[in-house]
Amino acid sequence: MKEFLNILDPISLIHAVGLLGIFLVVFAESGIFVGFFLPGDSLLFTSGLLASQGILNIYTLVPVVFVAAILGDNIGYTFGRKIGIKIFTKEDSIFFHKDHIARAQHFYEKYGKKTIVLARFIPVVRTFAPILAGVGGMSYQTFLVYNIVGAFFWAVGLTLAGYLLGNLVPNIDKYLFPIIGGIILLSFLPVIREVFHILKEKHKK
Repeated sequence: MKEFLNILDPISLIHAVGLLGIFLVVFAESGIFVGFFLPGDSLLFTSGLLASQGILNIYTLVPVVFVAAILGDNIGYTFGRKIGIKIFTKEDSIFFHKDHIARAQHFYEKYGKKTIVLARFIPVVRTFAPILAGVGGMSYQTFLVYNIVGAFFWAVGLTLAGYLLGNLVPNIDKYLFPIIGGIILLSFLPVIREVFHILKEKHKK
Protein backbone atom coordinates (compact mmCIF):
# COMPACT_ATOMS: atom_id res chain seq x y z
CA MET A 1 0.00 0.00 0.00
CA LYS A 2 2.83 2.37 0.87
CA GLU A 3 4.47 1.75 -2.52
CA PHE A 4 1.20 2.52 -4.32
CA LEU A 5 0.78 5.79 -2.47
CA ASN A 6 4.32 6.75 -3.39
CA ILE A 7 3.40 6.38 -7.05
CA LEU A 8 0.75 9.05 -6.58
CA ASP A 9 3.11 11.27 -4.58
CA PRO A 10 4.74 13.63 -7.11
CA ILE A 11 7.91 14.15 -5.05
CA SER A 12 8.50 10.39 -4.70
CA LEU A 13 7.64 9.93 -8.36
CA ILE A 14 10.10 12.58 -9.54
CA HIS A 15 12.92 11.28 -7.37
CA ALA A 16 12.22 7.70 -8.47
CA VAL A 17 11.89 8.11 -12.23
CA GLY A 18 13.31 11.56 -13.03
CA LEU A 19 12.75 13.44 -16.28
CA LEU A 20 11.72 10.38 -18.27
CA GLY A 21 9.05 9.55 -15.71
CA ILE A 22 7.70 13.11 -15.83
CA PHE A 23 7.51 12.85 -19.62
CA LEU A 24 5.63 9.53 -19.46
CA VAL A 25 3.13 10.70 -16.83
CA VAL A 26 2.29 13.92 -18.71
CA PHE A 27 2.12 11.98 -21.98
CA ALA A 28 -0.18 9.29 -20.55
CA GLU A 29 -2.51 11.65 -18.73
CA SER A 30 -2.88 13.88 -21.78
CA GLY A 31 -4.59 11.34 -23.99
CA ILE A 32 -4.17 7.69 -23.05
CA PHE A 33 -7.29 6.74 -21.10
CA VAL A 34 -5.34 4.46 -18.70
CA GLY A 35 -3.54 7.59 -17.46
CA PHE A 36 -6.55 9.47 -16.10
CA PHE A 37 -5.64 8.69 -12.46
CA LEU A 38 -2.09 10.11 -12.68
CA PRO A 39 -1.16 13.29 -10.73
CA GLY A 40 -0.50 15.62 -13.69
CA ASP A 41 -1.20 19.04 -12.12
CA SER A 42 0.73 18.41 -8.92
CA LEU A 43 3.54 16.68 -10.82
CA LEU A 44 4.08 19.66 -13.13
CA PHE A 45 3.99 22.21 -10.32
CA THR A 46 6.25 20.10 -8.10
CA SER A 47 8.70 19.60 -10.97
CA GLY A 48 8.95 23.38 -11.28
CA LEU A 49 9.49 23.73 -7.53
CA LEU A 50 12.23 21.11 -7.56
CA ALA A 51 13.83 22.80 -10.57
CA SER A 52 14.02 26.01 -8.53
CA GLN A 53 16.02 24.02 -5.95
CA GLY A 54 18.46 22.74 -8.59
CA ILE A 55 17.14 19.18 -8.54
CA LEU A 56 15.91 19.45 -12.15
CA ASN A 57 17.05 21.70 -15.01
CA ILE A 58 14.23 24.11 -15.88
CA TYR A 59 15.57 24.63 -19.42
CA THR A 60 15.27 20.91 -20.10
CA LEU A 61 12.13 20.35 -18.05
CA VAL A 62 9.93 22.93 -19.84
CA PRO A 63 10.37 21.59 -23.40
CA VAL A 64 10.03 18.00 -22.14
CA VAL A 65 6.62 18.58 -20.50
CA PHE A 66 5.45 20.74 -23.44
CA VAL A 67 6.27 18.06 -26.01
CA ALA A 68 4.83 15.29 -23.79
CA ALA A 69 1.52 17.15 -23.44
CA ILE A 70 1.24 17.74 -27.20
CA LEU A 71 2.14 14.16 -28.13
CA GLY A 72 -0.20 12.69 -25.52
CA ASP A 73 -3.18 14.63 -26.87
CA ASN A 74 -2.24 13.63 -30.42
CA ILE A 75 -2.29 9.95 -29.47
CA GLY A 76 -5.69 10.43 -27.81
CA TYR A 77 -7.06 12.19 -30.90
CA THR A 78 -5.74 9.45 -33.22
CA PHE A 79 -7.21 6.77 -30.98
CA GLY A 80 -10.58 8.53 -31.08
CA ARG A 81 -10.49 8.82 -34.89
CA LYS A 82 -9.70 5.12 -35.30
CA ILE A 83 -12.08 3.63 -32.74
CA GLY A 84 -14.90 6.14 -33.39
CA ILE A 85 -18.27 5.64 -31.74
CA LYS A 86 -17.23 2.15 -30.60
CA ILE A 87 -15.84 3.79 -27.49
CA PHE A 88 -19.40 4.51 -26.31
CA THR A 89 -20.18 0.77 -26.28
CA LYS A 90 -16.92 -0.25 -24.57
CA GLU A 91 -17.50 -2.18 -21.35
CA ASP A 92 -16.49 -0.58 -18.04
CA SER A 93 -13.20 -1.75 -16.57
CA ILE A 94 -10.56 -0.68 -14.06
CA PHE A 95 -9.08 1.77 -16.58
CA PHE A 96 -12.25 2.83 -18.37
CA HIS A 97 -15.67 3.98 -17.26
CA LYS A 98 -18.47 5.45 -19.34
CA ASP A 99 -18.91 8.22 -16.78
CA HIS A 100 -15.50 9.59 -17.84
CA ILE A 101 -16.71 9.86 -21.42
CA ALA A 102 -19.99 11.44 -20.28
CA ARG A 103 -18.09 14.05 -18.29
CA ALA A 104 -15.88 14.98 -21.24
CA GLN A 105 -18.89 14.98 -23.56
CA HIS A 106 -20.69 17.40 -21.26
CA PHE A 107 -17.72 19.74 -21.52
CA TYR A 108 -17.84 19.59 -25.31
CA GLU A 109 -21.52 20.45 -25.32
CA LYS A 110 -20.81 23.44 -23.11
CA TYR A 111 -17.51 24.81 -24.49
CA GLY A 112 -17.08 23.35 -27.99
CA LYS A 113 -13.56 23.42 -29.43
CA LYS A 114 -12.26 25.39 -26.44
CA THR A 115 -12.67 22.18 -24.44
CA ILE A 116 -9.25 21.05 -25.74
CA VAL A 117 -7.69 24.00 -23.88
CA LEU A 118 -9.96 24.21 -20.83
CA ALA A 119 -9.96 20.46 -20.19
CA ARG A 120 -6.20 20.56 -19.62
CA PHE A 121 -6.87 21.93 -16.15
CA ILE A 122 -9.49 19.35 -15.19
CA PRO A 123 -8.38 15.84 -14.16
CA VAL A 124 -10.03 12.93 -16.02
CA VAL A 125 -11.67 15.31 -18.52
CA ARG A 126 -8.26 16.28 -19.96
CA THR A 127 -7.53 12.61 -20.69
CA PHE A 128 -10.75 11.96 -22.58
CA ALA A 129 -11.22 15.33 -24.32
CA PRO A 130 -8.74 14.63 -27.18
CA ILE A 131 -10.24 11.16 -27.64
CA LEU A 132 -13.71 12.68 -28.08
CA ALA A 133 -12.27 15.28 -30.47
CA GLY A 134 -11.15 12.39 -32.65
CA VAL A 135 -14.46 10.57 -32.28
CA GLY A 136 -16.35 13.74 -33.24
CA GLY A 137 -14.27 14.26 -36.36
CA MET A 138 -12.71 17.60 -35.42
CA SER A 139 -10.26 18.56 -38.18
CA TYR A 140 -6.68 17.78 -37.23
CA GLN A 141 -5.49 21.31 -38.05
CA THR A 142 -8.04 22.82 -35.66
CA PHE A 143 -7.29 20.24 -33.00
CA LEU A 144 -3.53 20.80 -33.27
CA VAL A 145 -3.85 24.56 -32.72
CA TYR A 146 -5.97 24.11 -29.58
CA ASN A 147 -3.72 21.25 -28.47
CA ILE A 148 -0.57 23.41 -28.63
CA VAL A 149 -2.26 26.33 -26.86
CA GLY A 150 -3.60 24.07 -24.12
CA ALA A 151 -0.26 22.32 -23.68
CA PHE A 152 1.49 25.66 -23.33
CA PHE A 153 -0.83 27.07 -20.67
CA TRP A 154 -1.12 23.81 -18.74
CA ALA A 155 2.23 22.04 -18.94
CA VAL A 156 4.50 25.05 -19.36
CA GLY A 157 2.35 27.36 -17.22
CA LEU A 158 2.12 25.09 -14.17
CA THR A 159 5.79 24.15 -14.38
CA LEU A 160 6.92 27.78 -14.54
CA ALA A 161 4.48 28.71 -11.76
CA GLY A 162 6.18 26.17 -9.49
CA TYR A 163 9.61 27.38 -10.56
CA LEU A 164 8.80 31.05 -9.91
CA LEU A 165 7.22 30.30 -6.54
CA GLY A 166 10.27 28.27 -5.55
CA ASN A 167 12.51 31.24 -6.36
CA LEU A 168 10.32 33.78 -4.61
CA VAL A 169 9.68 31.96 -1.31
CA PRO A 170 12.69 31.28 0.96
CA ASN A 171 13.01 27.67 2.19
CA ILE A 172 10.12 26.59 -0.05
CA ASP A 173 11.04 22.93 0.54
CA LYS A 174 9.53 23.24 4.07
CA TYR A 175 6.11 23.94 2.59
CA LEU A 176 6.10 21.44 -0.31
CA PHE A 177 3.55 19.01 1.10
CA PRO A 178 0.90 21.62 2.07
CA ILE A 179 1.34 23.35 -1.31
CA ILE A 180 1.03 20.10 -3.26
CA GLY A 181 -1.98 19.05 -1.19
CA GLY A 182 -3.64 22.37 -2.00
CA ILE A 183 -2.94 21.93 -5.74
CA ILE A 184 -4.44 18.44 -5.74
CA LEU A 185 -7.53 19.70 -3.93
CA LEU A 186 -7.99 22.65 -6.27
CA SER A 187 -7.50 20.49 -9.36
CA PHE A 188 -10.31 18.18 -8.32
CA LEU A 189 -12.83 20.89 -7.42
CA PRO A 190 -13.96 21.35 -11.06
CA VAL A 191 -14.41 17.58 -11.36
CA ILE A 192 -16.58 17.48 -8.23
CA ARG A 193 -18.62 20.42 -9.55
CA GLU A 194 -19.17 18.73 -12.92
CA VAL A 195 -20.14 15.42 -11.29
CA PHE A 196 -22.77 17.20 -9.21
CA HIS A 197 -24.00 18.99 -12.32
CA ILE A 198 -24.31 15.73 -14.29
CA LEU A 199 -26.12 14.05 -11.39
CA LYS A 200 -28.46 17.02 -11.14
CA GLU A 201 -29.26 16.82 -14.86
CA LYS A 202 -29.92 13.08 -14.62
CA HIS A 203 -32.23 13.66 -11.65
CA LYS A 204 -34.25 16.20 -13.68
CA LYS A 205 -34.77 13.63 -16.41
